[in-house]
Parts: sequence; C-alpha cells; structure tokens
Amino acid sequence: MLGRTYEDQICSISRTLEVVGERWTLLILRDLFFGLRRFGDLQDSLGIARNVLTERLNRLVEDGLVERVPYQERPVRNEYHLTAKGLDLLPVLLALMRWGDRHRAGTAGPPRLVHHAGCGGEVEMPLSCSRCGQTLQGPDEVEILPGPAAR
Repeated sequence: MLGRTYEDQICSISRTLEVVGERWTLLILRDLFFGLRRFGDLQDSLGIARNVLTERLNRLVEDGLVERVPYQERPVRNEYHLTAKGLDLLPVLLALMRWGDRHRAGTAGPPRLVHHAGCGGEVEMPLSCSRCGQTLQGPDEVEILPGPAAR
C-alpha cells in the first residue's frame, strides 16, 4: 500500500498501485497464481512476518482480489483463492515476469517457465489491436489518447 493517495490524478495506473503497488502484495499474488493457498505455505515461501502477511491478505480480501475459503472447522482455517478480479492480474504478473526474465535473469536463465497446459507451448504475451487483430511490435505503434474521464 502506498503512503499517499492520488485523488488529484486521473490515472488508472495510480489507482491500481493503491491496490497492488506494495511489493509483498505482488509476491503474494504470484504465489497464489503458482498454487499456494494456505497461510503457512505463503509465509514459508515468502519469508514474510505473520503480521505483514495477515495485513496484506486482509487488504486483498477487502479489495476483492482474494477470498477466504474455509478448509477446516476446529479451529477455523482458511485457504486463500483468487477471485475473478484477482485472476485479471495474471497478464500483469506474467508481463513483469517476462521483463525480469529478459533483463534480470542470471546466467542460468529464468527461474520459471510458462507453458500452455493444453499443448505445452510457451505462453506469449503480445499486444494486439482489437479491431484489426494486428500484433503490435513496439511503443511507436501505440497511441495514448484522453479517455472519457480525462479533464
């Protein structure tokens, strides 16, 4: 969570950072995408303090990205599952991962591979046009225009 708000900025990026801009939050989401569900498993994977993990998970639940699903009654214990809203962040996390693989991976290569479960092919993330279907090759092919909420 950022230390300030961006009420004066009309920007979807700043609004999104209010929800996922803290590094532990992105790493928790990563581990949930990788299949971890239980508090102890998340804590072991991340090496995060219990109170910090509790706070971040509570915020993710409040923001509707994660839901608690009970798996034990006595004592009550929950798993954490991504909601549809949380699952919408998969392309964002994969884009960050791809950037890291390209620019920050060590000599051994990327630590994880992303393959299509159906055929085993490598998952790619091209930008494309919704009208003509063309795959965009770079920023010179993208135009950022004022939207309906712009002043």
